[in-house]
Amino acid sequence: MSLPTLASMLGRDRALEAARLGSAAQDAIRAFVGACDADLWWIEGGGLKVATTPAHERKLADFAGSMAELGASGMARTVQGDELRALIDSPVFRAGVFFPEEATVHPGRLVRALHRKALQLGVRIHEATPMTHVVAGSPSRVGTAEGEIHAGEVVLATNAALAGERDVRARMVAFSSFAMVTAKVDDIAARSGWRSNCSLSDARMFLHYARKTLDGRILFGAGSGPIAYGARIQARNLSHDQSTVDRVDAAMRRLLPKIGDLPVERAWGGPIDVSSDRMPYAGTRAGTRIHYGFGYSGHGVNPSYIVGKCLASLVLREENEWTRSAFCRRRLPALPPEPLRYIGGSMIRSAILSCEDAEDDGRKAALYARTVARLPALLNLRIGVR
Repeated sequence: MSLPTLASMLGRDRALEAARLGSAAQDAIRAFVGACDADLWWIEGGGLKVATTPAHERKLADFAGSMAELGASGMARTVQGDELRALIDSPVFRAGVFFPEEATVHPGRLVRALHRKALQLGVRIHEATPMTHVVAGSPSRVGTAEGEIHAGEVVLATNAALAGERDVRARMVAFSSFAMVTAKVDDIAARSGWRSNCSLSDARMFLHYARKTLDGRILFGAGSGPIAYGARIQARNLSHDQSTVDRVDAAMRRLLPKIGDLPVERAWGGPIDVSSDRMPYAGTRAGTRIHYGFGYSGHGVNPSYIVGKCLASLVLREENEWTRSAFCRRRLPALPPEPLRYIGGSMIRSAILSCEDAEDDGRKAALYARTVARLPALLNLRIGVR
């Protein structure tokens, strides 16, 4: 979520405080990576958001103006012409905004490093042990297929699986995100025109995101997959949807046409958790010591540290900058109940994709699509807004 959007939702001061905590999280992740005895593919190349249509250009111009008004122009600067092409040379990029603070990390390598560190600290990890139920109490009881665990403090950090949690389900929806990775090439910069080490995203609502990898590939994805019905996150189309895979592949070749027929080596998808206002959140079930964190999706690895600090503070009953922040203290709007959420969400998804495809093609979308795509904004929602 952008800083101007945060400011419109939280007010200027609370938005800037959230941004400061994001910078603190970035520093902490950098320090952890630097102290590791393994290569986590940490690259501080900044991030580039590009406009590929006139509507996107206007959107980025408005964003840059709002950043300046907030006194945060140093966190994002407009790039055009030769400066833009020096980062990524693509004929469809009309303008861009560069975020110098952004970095990328290999999330799988990071998880393995965190796993090793936890074991070194004496943490016991029980994998392949699904939770079947949790009962609040003193202590609370967490059920598994082979017995119960009694705990004074319980943290539910199960990503999209929290869609069934009673305190979360009205304030979270599970979308799906799909990504693919190309085959290796000896000189991916020459093959793609991607000359810098920045990450890439575009200005669509269901944005495309991409990065180069250190072994000579391009990873490219989009958060535009099907929506889950309630807590049914195991639905096959959330992880296997060929139409979405085809859309992602077509988008990659449109944004990076220099790759030509570079083959895709693997594609995959899965459910992602999106809060009702699109900002991560950590909380405690009223009257219990059961805590939960959700809404990470679309924000990268950074919020995992922020929400981790929030959850740790809640468990320790500490009053600090994390628990006082908007990541813990704000009112999340309730989403419509099922089946209205699924039906409406699916209609809006299709309409937005139709509108954005039309913009890419330089044509006007059908009136029906334009009308339905505007519904979230008209209803004052924060999710599904173009």
